[in-house]
Amino acid sequence: MLLDSRWRIPGTAIRFGLDALVGLVPVLGDTATGLVSAYIVLRARKCGAGKLLVARMLANVLFDTVLGSVPILGSIFDVYYKANNRNIRLLHAHLSRQAAGP
Repeated sequence: MLLDSRWRIPGTAIRFGLDALVGLVPVLGDTATGLVSAYIVLRARKCGAGKLLVARMLANVLFDTVLGSVPILGSIFDVYYKANNRNIRLLHAHLSRQAAGP
């Protein structure tokens, strides 16, 4: 995913995305990626995600945005936490359970 794991640090298995890079810009960077992440959650809601799932996804976004706001250390945090990848996995699991039926 572009925000969390688009590129790989050569010689390692560590992946990072725009969230870590844009987060280097104080305040504006984390605000922008937080808004994009919130939009992803909004789209998940429109895809049928329930209130509990949306709350969990928003908690991931909030946690990532707040801790990611710490200068330099926040970008390092963004490389490892990957809130958007977590949210996509949560949504995928939810949609898979819905498709499987009762």
